Amino acid sequence: MSFGLGRGRELVPGAVGIEMHDLPPLPDAASVEEARRILAFDPRAFFAEPARRFEIEIGSGKGTFLLQQAELEPETNFLGIEWAGEFWAYAADRIRRRGMPNVRLLHGDATEFIRTRVPDGIVSVIHLYFSDPWPKTRHHKRRVVQDHTLREFHRVLAPEGELRIVTDHDELWAWDVEHAERAGDLFVRREFEKPASAGEDEVVGTNFERKFRREGRPFHAMTLVRRV
Repeated sequence: MSFGLGRGRELVPGAVGIEMHDLPPLPDAASVEEARRILAFDPRAFFAEPARRFEIEIGSGKGTFLLQQAELEPETNFLGIEWAGEFWAYAADRIRRRGMPNVRLLHGDATEFIRTRVPDGIVSVIHLYFSDPWPKTRHHKRRVVQDHTLREFHRVLAPEGELRIVTDHDELWAWDVEHAERAGDLFVRREFEKPASAGEDEVVGTNFERKFRREGRPFHAMTLVRRV
């Protein structure tokens, strides 16, 4: 399906855009943990200054949050991950044209990338804003927040690193809260503090939030802080 995001203009991801299928293949190993160790892959190497603070956004959409926040935090490297190819290309094209060296966009499955490619303890924040609620019961397994994904997020986050969650979907919110409570040995729940790039009446300031706000939808937000 085409969303016509480019409105007839060619979308050029350029060096900002990274395809997951272009990454080095995972080696044969007895476990994912061993494969990560053998591969010795580090996504911070996508950036010219890999030693900087590193944050990941899951589901970057049109890239609005990344554009806004990365401009305010030029000393932080942001990796956005987007599954939908046209949204990925649109966001990467926007960022390329703005000339932002501290943002990269990966096209692929975010939870799979984190599970198989991201080393332990390197991520300061994982942003999860307005993810697909997958409302049908048979599709609940596709939701980002699962018991096993929370364990992976805990693994890749630095001590006291944060998982920041925002949604407009009541049933998904109940699901996220239930899973967060089950992961109480991994995370402490705290109030969500909106990013500096959000507008006065906004929670985050993504395109989805602005669309949902016009529709009068309520928003839910929380921050899960990694226990040391």
